Amino acid sequence: MSAAKTHILIIGGDGDLAIRKLYPALFSLETAGEFGQVERITGLSRSAKDRDVILNAVNTRLTDSGQFNADSWDTFTGKLNFLTGDATDPDDLRAFGDSINLENTELVVYFAIPPKVFEGVCLAMQAAGLVVPTTRVVVEKPLGTSCNSFEEIHKHMDGIFDESQVYRIDHYLGKESVQNLLTLRFANVIFSSIWNSDHIDSVQITVAETVGVEDRHEFYDEVGALRDMVQNHLLQILCLIALDPPANKNADTIRSEKLKVIQSLKPITLDEINAKTVRGQYASGTADGELAPGYQDEIGREKESRTETFVAIKAEIDNWRWAGVPFYLRTGKRLSSRCAEIVIQFKKPKHSIFAEQSVTLPGNSLHIRLQPDDGVQLRFLNKQPGLGELPLEELDLNLQEPDANRKHSFDAYARLLLEVLRGDQTLFVSSDEVVASWKWIDQIRANWEIASSKAHPYSAGTDGPSQAVVLIARDNREWSELSR
Repeated sequence: MSAAKTHILIIGGDGDLAIRKLYPALFSLETAGEFGQVERITGLSRSAKDRDVILNAVNTRLTDSGQFNADSWDTFTGKLNFLTGDATDPDDLRAFGDSINLENTELVVYFAIPPKVFEGVCLAMQAAGLVVPTTRVVVEKPLGTSCNSFEEIHKHMDGIFDESQVYRIDHYLGKESVQNLLTLRFANVIFSSIWNSDHIDSVQITVAETVGVEDRHEFYDEVGALRDMVQNHLLQILCLIALDPPANKNADTIRSEKLKVIQSLKPITLDEINAKTVRGQYASGTADGELAPGYQDEIGREKESRTETFVAIKAEIDNWRWAGVPFYLRTGKRLSSRCAEIVIQFKKPKHSIFAEQSVTLPGNSLHIRLQPDDGVQLRFLNKQPGLGELPLEELDLNLQEPDANRKHSFDAYARLLLEVLRGDQTLFVSSDEVVASWKWIDQIRANWEIASSKAHPYSAGTDGPSQAVVLIARDNREWSELSR
């Protein structure tokens, strides 16, 4: 029997996500020689957008990013097909199914569409005979706005697809340094043996953006930073930092350990909500060297919005490994720089013979950069060369070169799509993880409402509201400086 071929169906095939992310990611897999089993890519959309218009947009994006490869372009575009149709209409999907011959075929269906139409698409796929054991579906966030809304979305899919067929994508899990966390922790005894509360003082996870809400203002104003960023990206990163050593690298094993972490997060009670969380909203200022409007002006609403564009949280994990270690989370828009990083702050020595030289210096720290350039640095103390008792200095040891300086650099979507093609769910989020994370987020939101917690203003181009500095200063700590 010949090897099964793969067909990829992108629902919403002429949309922004498909053009900006999916087609370029698939093209990079073609260029890397990882696309041999893919026979056809079909973009399905309601509008009859011209094929050349879509290809020109993809070509421009690849060229602008330096990813274009003329040798692969004709091969890649030869696999591309565009159809006009309604993905909620079984007849339109049946016509697609008849054109590919599902026998001996693996079908990957990417839902590049809003969750509100998931139910109609799932039912249409079932009626059209596209739901077979070799079918895989990839779904994008936002997966609901609360635990109840996610469970409603999940109910529509769970009745049609097995959990093993659903790939819930979080593009942060495709970043090189995020993927490297498991290797860093469990392939190196020098880290695996000290990765606990005996040696780690605190952990910081930061995702900072310089952009405002821009054309996402209608969606964003209903969601805010907590639900847009913390519920998925930051909590998934926290899980990879905090999970216990898995017995093996099996996807179910790793996702089970991640779930235990989320379920171990201490609820933030009403009495603690204003001490352990900070909400902020950007006002006008200067960002990227240009004048930037405030959030209220940018969304253009007559009624003042209470939506947060910044959030800082002191999270705690109630288990043996992490008891007493705070995890400080912060994310925001219109901040001073664009960066995403993890800082593992180790404890100082119990006794130092260099007290006079290092009294103001922190302990060792591990800095894991996720963007704009991936990289890992270990910060340690060193004697300054010279005569006499000179102050100790901090030096950085590069454990992983920045991604820009390495060969074979791939976009996060390319890495994740390759895992879908391989049928590996390790880097994707289980439904149980989503439910548990929403429950933790929902109780924070509920207590914000009860406490009438306000979104503190901060000027665009700064590092957020001063209340976030106070949050961490209460513990005699300070935020790591945002990378430039």
